Amino acid sequence: MSQGIQFDSVQMPEETEEMRRTVRDFLAAEIAAGNFEADGFGMTTHSPEFSQRCGRAGFIGMTWPTTYGGQERSFLERFVVTEEMLAVGAPVWAHWVADRQSGPVLIRYAKDEVRQDVLPRIVAGECYFCIGMSEPDSGSDLFSLRSTAKPVEGGWRVNGRKIWTSNAHRSHYMIALLRTSPATSENRRYGLTQFLIAMDSPGITIRPIRNLTGAHDFNEVTLDDVFVPDSHLIGEVDMASSQATNELAYERSGPERFLETLAVLKALIRVAGKNPDKRLSEGIGRLVAQLSTLRQMSVSVAGMLSAGKVPQVEAALVKDLGTNWEQSLPGEARNLVTNDSVDQEAFEAFEAILEQAILIAPKLTIQGGTREILRGIIARGLGLR
Repeated sequence: MSQGIQFDSVQMPEETEEMRRTVRDFLAAEIAAGNFEADGFGMTTHSPEFSQRCGRAGFIGMTWPTTYGGQERSFLERFVVTEEMLAVGAPVWAHWVADRQSGPVLIRYAKDEVRQDVLPRIVAGECYFCIGMSEPDSGSDLFSLRSTAKPVEGGWRVNGRKIWTSNAHRSHYMIALLRTSPATSENRRYGLTQFLIAMDSPGITIRPIRNLTGAHDFNEVTLDDVFVPDSHLIGEVDMASSQATNELAYERSGPERFLETLAVLKALIRVAGKNPDKRLSEGIGRLVAQLSTLRQMSVSVAGMLSAGKVPQVEAALVKDLGTNWEQSLPGEARNLVTNDSVDQEAFEAFEAILEQAILIAPKLTIQGGTREILRGIIARGLGLR
């Protein structure tokens, strides 16, 4: 059934600007202390020390219940923290997945003993998560998953493989989507269940998949007779398809879906200087206008999440358009600049940023769902399939 696409109009309340000032002061102090270099690619940098300082500052689990260490702040306040962190390239990768999506899944579906144990450690910046969805023969088609969980005494026995699992080698837990029953002819979404799996469990093997920069972010994870206790079942058996797709609304809609290569735009503005020519000025203007539109769409989704809605289609649209923009940004920027019309020193710094961004850009398609899957979701939302 078509649900249409609706981006609610959202105005940022005053408390978000207070939060923006707070996080800017925190980041300025971090940069001044030499804890990270500004205007880099923080979404690829794993720093447990920085994550723990974020925890002490109250920047993790902001929207969660105080029972579990959260502050019950709004999604819009969390949005500005995310935006400010990404704008300066802060090294947020260690706590990112746990804060953004794994924690909310546990709050909504996990048993309370698990919530009481795990969530405060996430809030402290000391517990990191990976997501076990994609598989070698399934990609982003979650409903064709083959990895299985079979009931045994006291829990479940898990076998299978997950792929493109970001930071599996540095995570304490995986939230895995596994097949517990065959799908039916009437409902191919049936038969999937989510589990919380400790990454130090016997039977788990992690193999690196290095990207074009040589960095080790992605992994293939093999699970051979991995035991998962009953307490680590998340939600209802066989009925996790909606849980998983709801989780992806958190993953697909945030500022990280269009700010991961923002360092290129900032370097472009620096190299343009105070008196760029007309072509360069117009090019920068177009890029900033596009970025502003993506940001407003993302703010709208944050507002809808704050209101208790689950904007799956809108989140998919933000991810698809945002990924296209941040992937094309390095090429767009390079086409606007010629080294004979700008300061040579600034141009060399611009080229260095550009080189790294070009190598990072291809992986952005995989994160949060491939282009084909996202456009299928959007098409269904428009009633086209």
